[in-house]
Amino acid sequence: MRLVWDDLRGRSGDRVIGQVARQLRAARDGADLARELAAGRIPSGAARTRMAVIEHGGDAERAALAAMLHGVLATPIDREDLYRLSRSVDDVLDNLRDFVREADLFGPPELGFAVPPLDAVLEGLTALDTAVRKVLAEPAAVTIAALGARKAGNRVRENRQAALARLFAGPLDIDVLRRRELLDRLDAVGRRLGEAADALSDAMLKRSH
Repeated sequence: MRLVWDDLRGRSGDRVIGQVARQLRAARDGADLARELAAGRIPSGAARTRMAVIEHGGDAERAALAAMLHGVLATPIDREDLYRLSRSVDDVLDNLRDFVREADLFGPPELGFAVPPLDAVLEGLTALDTAVRKVLAEPAAVTIAALGARKAGNRVRENRQAALARLFAGPLDIDVLRRRELLDRLDAVGRRLGEAADALSDAMLKRSH
């Protein structure tokens, strides 16, 4: 009954956008933790344990969004695009989880090479959060903010390429292989971030027609 009443009073849009923002917050928490690990401020085992909690929370927020979308009559953007956005944000967090887990398993001597791409991930998630929060209040500005998230995803790839060039300039040993695998994982994070930005941009294009 509350969901129907919120629909009638025009509040369901606020609730849906707020729930998407909470899922994004979980992804941001995961990126913050991964960067702390890369910067050497938390041991890999402790990071892996904390990431499991963060990822569980992100899954719960995604499930809450799915339940909410099932119950409301109207949504601020197309339901299919909301599901796409939510799935891509979930994929961002899943790949960040895998990065932390693989860093713990592979045990490279240091992870400083991962700091620049993770900085780009954090910038992208911030831009995506800004875009989501503008859907109702400032819809004309959403696409520009989402483009910032897409560009940040591209910077993840550029940072990966630069790091690989430095790695391959030296001796090829097992540590190079470990770092390459971790850089590839971060590249996946950047791609999923771009997909989330595209889902939101597509949704706003549909809304404008």
